Amino acid sequence: MTTRSATARGQGQAERAANSTAVAAGARAGFVARGVIYMLIGVLSLRIAFSGGSGGGQADRGGAIAEIAQKPFGTVLLYLLGTALAGMALWRLSEAAFGQAGPDGRKASKRAMAAGRFVFYGFVSYSVLSYAAGDSGSGSSDKSSRDVTAKALEWPGGQWIVGIAGVTVAAAGVWIACRALMRKFHKHLKMSEIPKKARKAVGFVGVFGGTARGAVFAVAGAFALAAAVQHKPGRAKGMDDTLRSFTDTPAGPWLLVLIALGLMAFGVFSWANARWRKV
Repeated sequence: MTTRSATARGQGQAERAANSTAVAAGARAGFVARGVIYMLIGVLSLRIAFSGGSGGGQADRGGAIAEIAQKPFGTVLLYLLGTALAGMALWRLSEAAFGQAGPDGRKASKRAMAAGRFVFYGFVSYSVLSYAAGDSGSGSSDKSSRDVTAKALEWPGGQWIVGIAGVTVAAAGVWIACRALMRKFHKHLKMSEIPKKARKAVGFVGVFGGTARGAVFAVAGAFALAAAVQHKPGRAKGMDDTLRSFTDTPAGPWLLVLIALGLMAFGVFSWANARWRKV
């Protein structure tokens, strides 16, 4: 057997492993876990809105994890959640290595995005599993954002670095919202398999949830940009403070209620992905 044929066979075996039932099951479990987290963040955001923006708990991933931990069998649930998110990370890794489903799934840009998502979900999985194991270091996203921003501003060219990061996050938020409004998610779903009555509901939560999620990213990026321009790390905000900032608008807490419902809709949309996503 030639070296070339052996390499081709090895690559084929790797691709079959990446497309295996186990990887697909991991991806679907990951979508369920993502839905749980966004649903809880939405619920915590509603509490904040109805408390006037001054209470209601910590509306971010750390707050969602803490909320689960307080429930009966909370530690077991966290281990299941972290394992499911690890399945999502491995699926994204397979996409980075071998391409996504669809005709343009092997594009370098898509594989690079999959690699970034692998790192993100790998980190989230690690933080959830660490919390379940007794490490409460997940902490507040607000404090983490301020600490990271403060360190970055001390670097040579730190203002530019933080500013570019803020613009990038804000642009990503606009991109997420626009793709949701344009219903780009249709191409990732097995639309023909979704019952007709459920199709409209999936479309609604996809648009509403994606737009709300994009708005949160865009506002968080804007705060990071402000921190860079003003050279004030305290201007940077994590997810919790970003959500609370919606109560300071002329619409008051009702804008946060709308965003909270949108994040809950994104949670439902994630569950729809667990059922009908092309993986």
